[in-house]
Amino acid sequence: MTGRRIHPLSKLFGWLVILFLAGPIVIVIGTSVSDTPFLAFPPQGFTLKWYANVFNHSGFLDTFIISMQVAVGGTLIALITGLAAAYALTRYKMRIPGWYGSVFFLPFFIPEIVFGFSLLKTLIVQFQLPILPSLILGHAILCLPYMVRVIGASLSGFDFSIQEAAISLGMHPVKAFWTIVLPNIRSGVVAGMVLAFITSLNDMAVALFLTGPGISTLPIEVFTYVQQFFDPTVSAVSVLLMGVTILVMMLIERSLGLSKTVQ
Repeated sequence: MTGRRIHPLSKLFGWLVILFLAGPIVIVIGTSVSDTPFLAFPPQGFTLKWYANVFNHSGFLDTFIISMQVAVGGTLIALITGLAAAYALTRYKMRIPGWYGSVFFLPFFIPEIVFGFSLLKTLIVQFQLPILPSLILGHAILCLPYMVRVIGASLSGFDFSIQEAAISLGMHPVKAFWTIVLPNIRSGVVAGMVLAFITSLNDMAVALFLTGPGISTLPIEVFTYVQQFFDPTVSAVSVLLMGVTILVMMLIERSLGLSKTVQ
C-alpha cells in the first residue's frame, strides 16, 4: 500500500507555520549578536559583548535569582495543590458538584491585570504578607489551572479499581497512591510542571502588582531596561532565558520524563 502524496499547498502551509513559529526566535538570536549599539536584523557584524553586558548588569542577575525562586516555589505549591485537586475531581467526580471544578480555572478567564490587583489587595494589603511569599503564592495560583487541567487529563484514563484492589489487600492508601497512581500519571505531572514553570518565569502582569523595593522579577527588569536603553542586551537576555527554560525542561524530562513512563 503506497502512501498518499502530500498536496503542495499543505506543504506550503506547514512551512509557513514553522516560519511563523521559528521566525521571532531567529530574529531575537540574530539581534543578540549584532555588532551595533541598537537592535538590528539582519545582524551587522558579530559580537558576544551583549551577553557579557548581561552578566555585568547586576539587576539582571539579582532579578533572575528571584524569578527562579518564585518559579520553583510557585510550581511546587501548584503541583501539590493541583495534584490533590485533580485527584479529588477525577476520583470522586460523582460526589463533587460539577461547578466545583470550574473554580480552579478562574485564573484562565480573569484578565491578568485584574487578577494581579486582586492579589495585591488580598495578600499584601489585607493579609500584609511579605513581598516574596506573596509573589510565590500569586504565581502558584496563576499556575494552578495548568496542573489541574493536565494532571486531570492523565487521571481520566486511569483505572482506579487497581488502587482499590491494592488497598483492599492491606496497602495503605497513601502508599497505594504513591506507588500505583503516581507512576501512571507521570507524563501529566511532568507536562504540568513544565507549563507552570514557563508561565511563572515569563509572567509580568501579575508580578507587576506584587513586587516592591529590592524585590523584582526578570521580566519586569527587562521591561524597565527597554524603557531606558535600546541595545541588543535585551535580546541576549531573551536568548539566555530561552536556554534556561530548555535546560530546566531537559532536567525534568531526564528525572521524571516521558521516556521513563514508556519504559
